[in-house]
Amino acid sequence: MKTALLLAVAVLLQASAPERKPAMKTAQGEFDVKLAPLETSHKVDPERMGRLAGDKVYRGDLEGTGIVELLFGGDPKTGSAAIVGIEKVTGKLHGRAGTFLLHHRGVMERGKQTYSIGIVPDSGTGELAGISGTISIRIEGKKHFYALEYAFP
Repeated sequence: MKTALLLAVAVLLQASAPERKPAMKTAQGEFDVKLAPLETSHKVDPERMGRLAGDKVYRGDLEGTGIVELLFGGDPKTGSAAIVGIEKVTGKLHGRAGTFLLHHRGVMERGKQTYSIGIVPDSGTGELAGISGTISIRIEGKKHFYALEYAFP
């Protein structure tokens, strides 16, 4: 009886223990990006909708390349628009080699902008398998900077 009680208490303590989140790390550096328009797969109003392809080169704690495809749409008269995209990053992150996917999402409402970039869950390969996190971007003049907050399980 005493053993069963101890076992029950141990199970309850384990079940109620707070979930431990992996420690986040930060990678920082610069990147270059070249974007070019792509043909759309449907007949759309080119003033309101479009598609872009981009090539990126990352330097710093993340050394590698990115290929991105973006869809966007909006109203140039009001300054409101939205953009979504997927990017494949290939390279080394703090010495760990592999690939992962990023999802891009941006909204501009009458000139006020929000933009988020996150790692697609379970998209990491090689030594980057299991990676999770988000990227923030800062632009100063013509230079682009990234800060990647990431973790592994």
